[in-house]
Amino acid sequence: MKASNSLWKQHLDGRLAPELAAEVDIFDSEVQLRMQGKIDEKVFAETRLRRGAYGQRYDNGHRHDGVSDRTLTYPSDVTKGPNTLWDAPGMQRIKIPFGELNAAQLETMADLAEEYSDGIAHITTRQDFQLHFVHIEDTPALMRRLAAVGITTREACGNTVRNVTACPIAGVCRDQTFDVSPYARALAYFLLGHPDCLDFGRKFKIAFSGCRDEACGLVRMHDMGALAVTREENGFTRRGFEVYAGGGLGSVPQQARLFSEFLPVEELLPTAQAICRVFARLGEKKNRNTARIKFLISKLGLEEFQRLVAEERATLAHDPRWTSFLKDVDSYHEQPLKPASLLKIDAVKPDGFDRWRETNVYQQRQAGYVTVTIALPLGDITAAQLRSLADIARHYLKETVRTTVEQNFVLRWVSEADLVALYKDLQAARLARPGAGTIVDITACPGTDTCKLGISSSRGLAGELSQRLASRGMEMDAAIRGLRIKISGCFNSCGQHHIADLGFYGVSRNKGGYTVPHFQVVLGGQWQNNAGSYGLAIGAVPSKRIPETVDRITGRYLSEKIGGESFQGYIKRIGKAASKAMIDDLTVVPPHDSDPDFYIDWSDARKYTTGDIGVGECAGEVVSPVDFQLAACERKAFEAQLSLEAGEVSKAAQTAYESMLDGAKALAGLRQPILDESPDAIVAAFREHLFDTQLFFDPFAGPKFAQYFFKAHERRKDAISAERTHQLIEEAQLFIEATHSCYARMSAQAAKAAKAQPVH
Repeated sequence: MKASNSLWKQHLDGRLAPELAAEVDIFDSEVQLRMQGKIDEKVFAETRLRRGAYGQRYDNGHRHDGVSDRTLTYPSDVTKGPNTLWDAPGMQRIKIPFGELNAAQLETMADLAEEYSDGIAHITTRQDFQLHFVHIEDTPALMRRLAAVGITTREACGNTVRNVTACPIAGVCRDQTFDVSPYARALAYFLLGHPDCLDFGRKFKIAFSGCRDEACGLVRMHDMGALAVTREENGFTRRGFEVYAGGGLGSVPQQARLFSEFLPVEELLPTAQAICRVFARLGEKKNRNTARIKFLISKLGLEEFQRLVAEERATLAHDPRWTSFLKDVDSYHEQPLKPASLLKIDAVKPDGFDRWRETNVYQQRQAGYVTVTIALPLGDITAAQLRSLADIARHYLKETVRTTVEQNFVLRWVSEADLVALYKDLQAARLARPGAGTIVDITACPGTDTCKLGISSSRGLAGELSQRLASRGMEMDAAIRGLRIKISGCFNSCGQHHIADLGFYGVSRNKGGYTVPHFQVVLGGQWQNNAGSYGLAIGAVPSKRIPETVDRITGRYLSEKIGGESFQGYIKRIGKAASKAMIDDLTVVPPHDSDPDFYIDWSDARKYTTGDIGVGECAGEVVSPVDFQLAACERKAFEAQLSLEAGEVSKAAQTAYESMLDGAKALAGLRQPILDESPDAIVAAFREHLFDTQLFFDPFAGPKFAQYFFKAHERRKDAISAERTHQLIEEAQLFIEATHSCYARMSAQAAKAAKAQPVH
């Protein structure tokens, strides 16, 4: 039962820091004023987003936990229909800097999940928590209860510095340069609410990593990434960071650029502040599609950006917090609860223990201690499991628990001698799932379950793949077990599909008047080396054929790899053409009447249809010329990949641009015959009939994809780098996806208009 807002306010105000209590009081007042219609929704939207409160979708009707037949139904108080803030709950994101949690915080999260949500907390790919189905009027009480245990939702969303992430085994990692945890904490709280970070055009993400070669903090895919490094100076070892700037995934990913080879640790906070000031002052504000710092650095050039930051740093007035936030760094270290001790060789081990230990237990740099990963299906954990985890954290550890970017928990400083007992307790809580960090440990965004941008069911597919792969157990080849699968429900890469061995992102296709859920298959990404490389899509496959796609690709890799060849090495060796040929037959969609299952997504109650447009003679499907034209555009975009792979950068760029031009021509030709086929005339026709009318605008991305096309046209004769060509190919693929979506909408409108015509 929910505790009333006023009661919790009275109960907790005495335990809250005055500034936290005041902030929540202000937000509480704003909620009440918005409910009374006294604050404009656009103004309130920015306020609530900065407090982590999102809207969510409800057309799916249910979601699944991905590992059983259990259906997670919506709470009974959810109002179906139009999703306003007041007639249906939304999602609350909760900020957990570098993933660090204690037992009391876990228990509070359990209580909130039970009282305000559907009894389930979700771990995100930024080490945050999310609670779904939370009513906006309940959020102030929820925030007060979190603040009472040292957690804030401030700047969990919105145009702010988002949660600062870091390697979850920092401090206990065998390969680290030094423990980045205290630095991540210092920067997170220094920038929290900082006045220099309140006027961004878009979000700003920061990550820390203690080593170079592993995935750790994924520093090369962030707006700002800090990699621990040291230097020898005058006989002393000096700590610093190799700093990267301007990275990001999203629809068109970009790797961060090396900003500084060695930034002394004492310069970390002021330099980050200077970067934020430059971003706030010069970053795009009006066009959200180009408002990330990666676009600013591309526009200015790295050297000019570095100069501006150095200039900004030199003008900053001294802030005592630059050093006070770091004063305890040298003394920072976690303590174990129990003495180091090895597991006895003759210890009686329960069934499944050895398999679990092989994948879920990491030997710390400190002898006699291990870190244990709790692998969560789809990042979900129930309230009861959270309470069990809190008990375990008190019994075996000094509450040293962290979340991970792979949507799991890690328990640090477990004495090896306790492993069997710990395993039994995890089993009792249904938290002893093996396979952490393997191919069965799949990362997925919320997708169509709750996200308004979801196109295909990422969680449904992840659950299906995980079950199928887990059923093979230890019989799976080690080369396959170590691969990473990451799935996004749309092109935005919240599931980090660009940096996976096997990445998938949701798209749709129109087949005979029905909308068919698909996923683009992304190969060439690299999870290791802190997100060392980004993959590209090689083709769209119906959602129901993705498991077969995974089997096909991994099977070919096993049979064709040379010696100890890595998966990335194999994909690079065979090339894009052979990779695409491997799945070409799987892209075919059977007619709806012969196999309607293809037209329903994984674990999704919705019928994925826009209505039957019509069936041709002899039950054969009439294929519009536009379908052929758009298929040719996809082929051209892939040919651009082949040219880039061959080092023919200019040809690749030209082909990518032409694929967009052909798509624009196909759609514009539906509105008015194209008589002048010059590029300028096609662009003008597209602008007049598709852009100015907003017919091409994506329901959520707006004019973004059309602007990719216009920009490519304007710069088609410019010299271009391989990196920029890679991005251009991504943009071309997204533009073509948008043409498919626009064509489906136009077809549906035409069918509706035809049905409305009187019959003579």
